[in-house]
Amino acid sequence: MEKLSYEQCLEELFALGRFGIKLELDTVAGILERLGSPEKTFNAVHIAGTNGKGSIASTVASILQTAGVTTGLYTSPHLIKFNERFIINGVQVSDDEIVDAYMAVKAVDTGERKATYFELTTTMAFYLFAQKKVQWAVIETGMGGRLDATNILNPALCLITNLSIEHTDYLGNTLEEIAAEKAGIIKQEVPVITGVSQPRALAVIKDTAQKKDAPLYTMGESFSTKAIIHSPSAPFDYQGIGLTLKDLETPLPGAHQIQNAALALAACELLSKSGPTNPRPPVITPETIRKGLLATRWPGRLEYILNEPHVILDGAHNLHSAENLGRFLREEGKPSHLTLVLGILDDKPYEKMLQFLVPTADRIIFTRPKINRNLDPAVLQRASKEFTRVETTIIDDVGEAAVHAIETAPSTGTVCIAGSLYVVGEARSCILKKYIK
Repeated sequence: MEKLSYEQCLEELFALGRFGIKLELDTVAGILERLGSPEKTFNAVHIAGTNGKGSIASTVASILQTAGVTTGLYTSPHLIKFNERFIINGVQVSDDEIVDAYMAVKAVDTGERKATYFELTTTMAFYLFAQKKVQWAVIETGMGGRLDATNILNPALCLITNLSIEHTDYLGNTLEEIAAEKAGIIKQEVPVITGVSQPRALAVIKDTAQKKDAPLYTMGESFSTKAIIHSPSAPFDYQGIGLTLKDLETPLPGAHQIQNAALALAACELLSKSGPTNPRPPVITPETIRKGLLATRWPGRLEYILNEPHVILDGAHNLHSAENLGRFLREEGKPSHLTLVLGILDDKPYEKMLQFLVPTADRIIFTRPKINRNLDPAVLQRASKEFTRVETTIIDDVGEAAVHAIETAPSTGTVCIAGSLYVVGEARSCILKKYIK
């Protein structure tokens, strides 16, 4: 097989998007078997849920790396460059390593059905982690859990963040149905941590854990946090499963990030203990936790990227995250003269998302990312009139919208770019090129 260039690999991979989503595990299992089962060469933490997966995954990976463990991190989607999905010890894999992984996976994609984009990227991640001798990998599901391509793993620990209605065509129309899909990552006797709070959804997770003899640790019952001062990035206390830590800090802004940190810390507590699924635990100390927590980075999620004016990037790509961003802008960040640059995909509950976001703004620019699932900005503009009377304009190109917002905002004002990770990715790329040398 002729070796492809990095650009050719990405062109082939991205072209697979048109084949959509296939929720089954046989294709991934076949590829991995023909690769020599790379997923069995490292220990894994498997994370599912609606929101917070990436923040929690990056925090756990940061703490493991601080503990001296060779750590892999697999997340999706990427913001700017494809390589962002594959992080080893805090560094993206190289273009050449992407090519090698793609060529290796493509050569054994010989099953009855060709692999989808996400199935290939997942098998590439496991191949890369095996090649780089990763000891622990933190793996985020793509969608759902039970039939997600990542669920081929036999992890040392499972984590389910929180739940809201999403991807109903694939996961179900009720929280109970969605909880059943997410709970599909729970394995026999493997500990599971959850931040799910809705009683009926939590009951599904508890029932699944009980049937699998999986020890279950729930937020608010097994562990909790307490903010010392109610302000952005304020210190907080952690009352854990067996560990109490005071005056902790996370660099990720937003009150919801304290809850995400609690889930990550509970995970690290369990990882530090020997058990049937974790015979050789990493050495994670309270000091390791403090340092790893402070070293966590997760771009594009309440990320302050510029000053004068302040520019905030936040994916806010579904109803729950839009609610979190709206709360942050109203109660925590409290920006002066806020310009909101907003683009949303056509499969999202945009009217309800607008309800949380547009009342916070003094000016709104509607835009659309280049992905074909973008929603017409004119639709957003019309729908926004129910919730605000401020000036609204349309600039189709995300980069142009971001630059216009920054150049016309007062130096003491704030620009928030949100509504989709694709919007944030395009805006971030433009801002880095134009304003950050």
